[in-house]
Amino acid sequence: MRNQLLKEITPLTISDCFTVFSRTKTEFDFPLHFHEEFELNFILNAKGAKRIVGDHMSEINELELVLVGPNLPHCWKTNNCKSKKIMEITIQFHKDLFDDKFLKRNQLYFIKEMLDKSNRGILFSKTTTQLIQQRLSALSEKMGFDGVLELMSILNDLSKSKNMKILSDNTFKNVKTNYHSRRIEKVIEFITENYDKKITLADAAKIANMTEVSFSRFFKNNTGITFIDNLLEIRLGHASRLLIDTNQTISEIAYNCGFNNISNFNRLFKKKKGCAPKSFRQDYSNECRIFI
Repeated sequence: MRNQLLKEITPLTISDCFTVFSRTKTEFDFPLHFHEEFELNFILNAKGAKRIVGDHMSEINELELVLVGPNLPHCWKTNNCKSKKIMEITIQFHKDLFDDKFLKRNQLYFIKEMLDKSNRGILFSKTTTQLIQQRLSALSEKMGFDGVLELMSILNDLSKSKNMKILSDNTFKNVKTNYHSRRIEKVIEFITENYDKKITLADAAKIANMTEVSFSRFFKNNTGITFIDNLLEIRLGHASRLLIDTNQTISEIAYNCGFNNISNFNRLFKKKKGCAPKSFRQDYSNECRIFI
């Protein structure tokens, strides 16, 4: 049976730009879910808890700040957290709060880029989180237009921060990334359509009409990762989706996603996701709730 996630109806009303709620809790008890709003979530005193965002799973540290885009599955679970005083500040804002034409203005470039990336979930660095913590706490005290301005200021500062980490694979939610290069985008389209087949650097270089050496350097400069790492990310993203949505065996999923060696698939999956495919499937299934 396919896992079906809880769709949360958030407390954010259509008449408000955003909502903020703070709470202290002894555990995380809300199941894996999604909603149409953006969510900026700050957590303190929860070391050892588990974060699930898209197909990403990981234990968290003492504090963290995560931005989750619309309709991206997410939750935090108590897991190995021993704290009985977990602090959480959650800010939710409408996905159409900022008009698309408005976001395309030059001055909003970094915010737009960050909101696009949040479709895969963003974990901000410890330094950034510490710098922004007090402003998040004080946001609920700002009324009306001042609150909207402060939210925009916070998002602007976050969008320009360093060392933000993208959490979920782009193929998990079919997120299309704009690389500002038609050559790169043609190669990504080719990989996306043929990830289940044998693909080589030579194949990609030919599509880009470049030598292998030049293309390899060009690809990494434009995407931030190597061609091979990008290919693996796309294949593992599809594998994660199949582990969640189907009853295919792990061997079937491996071969259907372009891996011709099950041991190699298990090793690469565990290296990227932090757990074996079998454990990933079981953990994700345990966090889902079935609704008819």
